[in-house]
Amino acid sequence: MFSRASVALGNALCLVILVLFTVPTAAQFRKQSPWGWSCVNQTCIKQDNNALQKPLDLYTCKLTCGRDGVLWPRPTGLVHIGDQTVHFLSESLALRNVTALTDEVKDLIKKAFDIFKSNVDQIVPDGAGRPITMGPFRKKVTDHRVVVDVWVSGTATSLTLETPEDYTLSINTRGTLTVAKILATNFFGARHALETLSQLIEYDEVTSVLQMVSTAAITDSPVFRYRGILLDTSRNFFSVRAIERTLDAMAANKLNTFHWHITDSQSFPMYLDSLPKMAFYGAYSSRQVYRPADIRHLVEYGRLRGIRVLPELDTPAHVGNGWQWTEKHGLGKVAVCFNQEPWQSYCEEPPCGQLNVANNNSYTILAQIYKEMVDLFGPLDLFHFGGDQVNLNCWNETEDIQAHLEKKGVGLGADSFYQLWGDFHASAYSLLSEANAGRQVPGVVWTSDLTQEERVDRHLNPENYIIQVWTSGRDQTIGHLLRKGYRLILSNHDAWYLDCGFGHPFSHEESWCGSYKGWQAVYDNSPVNIAVNLTGSAHSELLLGGEAALWSEQADEANIDSKLWPRGSALAERLWTNPRTNWERATTRLIHHRQRMVRRGVMAERIQPQWCHQNEGLCYL
Repeated sequence: MFSRASVALGNALCLVILVLFTVPTAAQFRKQSPWGWSCVNQTCIKQDNNALQKPLDLYTCKLTCGRDGVLWPRPTGLVHIGDQTVHFLSESLALRNVTALTDEVKDLIKKAFDIFKSNVDQIVPDGAGRPITMGPFRKKVTDHRVVVDVWVSGTATSLTLETPEDYTLSINTRGTLTVAKILATNFFGARHALETLSQLIEYDEVTSVLQMVSTAAITDSPVFRYRGILLDTSRNFFSVRAIERTLDAMAANKLNTFHWHITDSQSFPMYLDSLPKMAFYGAYSSRQVYRPADIRHLVEYGRLRGIRVLPELDTPAHVGNGWQWTEKHGLGKVAVCFNQEPWQSYCEEPPCGQLNVANNNSYTILAQIYKEMVDLFGPLDLFHFGGDQVNLNCWNETEDIQAHLEKKGVGLGADSFYQLWGDFHASAYSLLSEANAGRQVPGVVWTSDLTQEERVDRHLNPENYIIQVWTSGRDQTIGHLLRKGYRLILSNHDAWYLDCGFGHPFSHEESWCGSYKGWQAVYDNSPVNIAVNLTGSAHSELLLGGEAALWSEQADEANIDSKLWPRGSALAERLWTNPRTNWERATTRLIHHRQRMVRRGVMAERIQPQWCHQNEGLCYL
């Protein structure tokens, strides 16, 4: 008879043997999953993996299942994606032919192709196993070549509001050769085509090699000409690397404008060779400065990714740190109401400061700043003058402005101040044009008291100015401006202000712009619907597009990615495609696209559990 101890020992040994023979090892997990996916009614359905069914791995299924597959933003024209894939090695991917009218265009395409290849390389997950090396499959993969041919018919190398961004992409496979052909009007369309091509390539978990669809045909062009992201680098500083990552993410979403709100009353981090005191007095530290080489680098970095870098020098309000040195150097006060208290009476948030528009030295300094900005950011096709939130209390209490108005024979009053404000814009526009070798470009200004229906056409010429709307999407001012013939960029805060919903930065109250704007609200905010609701017409010739804004009172590079993405992706599809359907139809693709951005190094916010990514359509209310 066995003792109790012997029985216990025997049971333990049996348990160990059972575990050893039933628990999959790490190698077994890599080689064989207990489930796979099949495409049923354009949906990837999870099912048991057995020898009879042989379902696909998740990424293969998503690549080949559904009309639009995994493309983001959804193309606006013909989309045909085949249901078969070919496997290949990264080193077999090459740019074969580039046909273009100029060497500069050819050079840009070659650089864009290098970026494309880098994005493809990031598809392979960290720690991925070696490719399966079994005989016939190994030879098939090793022998397969993927080549890209590009034909560009135009010579444009800088983006303007009139630059087409259309492209055609075709993929065809014969034997061991897959050819991707790109036809585009210019470099920018070709670059977008390369981004689309990168989204048709995935990593095969089963074989541990790259794969792409064997056939595809896509024609595509954006609905809106202006598709932007605003980043405020004055309230908090963002490194060049953080801005590069933002530009990378914008390129992955075919956004085309990085609106750089580079200065404000809080800081002036832009170093100017001719006016070094601006950054010396205005930067948070000597390390938190954008030097000329940094700015030129970011402008070119954006151009290679199909993005204009649009500078904003916000005046005549939002002027403070960086401008306070002038009085000590015999130029009088250029910034007035600087650090004025109580700040609530003189500005929207601390520190206060506005340009002294009655001091001629203000315009001398502005002219010099514009001259350097034209050189750093050029060639310009747009310039942002800021121009909102002028506080009339400040000017009313400024002696220089009082004396200036008395000299002109007009009294102190709102009408006089609005005229002064409008005169300033006319002078600023003229100074920028002079700095730009006499070439006029549209100036962008924010909605303000000056853009109200009864004032705007007295002070802002619609030929010279584009107005960026930051009020709500129900604001009747939008309708008034469209009817008066003003071109608009929408950034209505009730949908496209990405800093909202985190509480007020200076009190215990709620954020001034309300709740957090989820990606669903961003996606469903249609500029066309807003225009139709307010005027009865789409005004497509005046509605240039839109922009999401990240004001940085509560953001820096520690959380920039999660605040911008994937909500910025929702904006991108709204502005590229202007889909007729709402956010629900886009959820599956956006979840997948968010995964793609994370693989490229963008720490985009999660919007659903990973289970939902693996079980399409089962996470709706």
